Amino acid sequence: MGRANDTGIIPRFCAELFSRAEMLTTKKKVKVNVEISFFEIYKEKIHDLLASTKDKGAKKATLKVREHPVLGPYVEGLSTYVVNSFEDVEGWITLGNKNRATAATGMNDKSSRSHSVFTIVLSQTKIDTTEGQAHDHCVNSKINLVDLAGSERQSLANTSGERLREGASINKSLLTLGKVISLLCDRSQSSKKSKIFIPYRESVLTWLLKESLGGNSKTAMIATISPSNQHIEETLSTLRY
Repeated sequence: MGRANDTGIIPRFCAELFSRAEMLTTKKKVKVNVEISFFEIYKEKIHDLLASTKDKGAKKATLKVREHPVLGPYVEGLSTYVVNSFEDVEGWITLGNKNRATAATGMNDKSSRSHSVFTIVLSQTKIDTTEGQAHDHCVNSKINLVDLAGSERQSLANTSGERLREGASINKSLLTLGKVISLLCDRSQSSKKSKIFIPYRESVLTWLLKESLGGNSKTAMIATISPSNQHIEETLSTLRY
C-alpha cells in the first residue's frame, strides 16, 4: 500500500485501472464492472478476510478449494464486492488486513503469519450490432496480488510453539512455490513439455495460483531485501529464489 507521499503497487495499479475504465466507459461506450475478493492462507487453511461476523472473537470459517473444468481452481463460498474507485478498494483492504493473522517474532513485531491473495476481476462488456441484431461481447480479466508470508530463520525470529509451527508451514509453502516456478521454467525450455509434472497441489497456495503461474497469464515477483549484514543469508536466499 505504501504511504501517502510514496504509494505502493496496489494504489498505483488501481489508479491506472479506474482511469482506463473511465476512458472505456466515456469514449468507447464499454460497460465496465470491477469486483474484488480478499483471503488468506494460514497453515494451509483458507479464510475469507472480508467475511462479515458480528462476534469478533469467533473462529474464522475455513473455506474449500474447488476446481472448475474451464476456469481452474477457485475458493468456494468466497465473498466478492463491486468497487467503483480506489477509495472503495482501500476500505476493503484495510478491513481485510485487520482480520489477517499476524504475530510478533524476534525479527518483526507484526510478522505476517499467512499468505494473502487480493483479487481484482475486471469485466468489459460492449454491445456489437450485426445484421441489425445486438450482441454482447464480454472480456474478463483477473489479477491476483499476492503478499507472501515472510520466511524467517528460527534462530533469528526466536519462535517456539505455535509460532514455530506457523513458520514451518510458511517455509514449506514457499518451498513448493519455488519448486513449481522452477519446473515451469524448465518445461518452457524443454522439447518434452508433457513429461514434466508440475506439483501444483502440493500446497494450497500453488494450487490456487495454478492459472496465474502456468495458464494464460503473466507473472511478476517483487522481493524485499535488507541492507543489514545480520540478514545477509536471508537476502542471498531471497535473491536466489
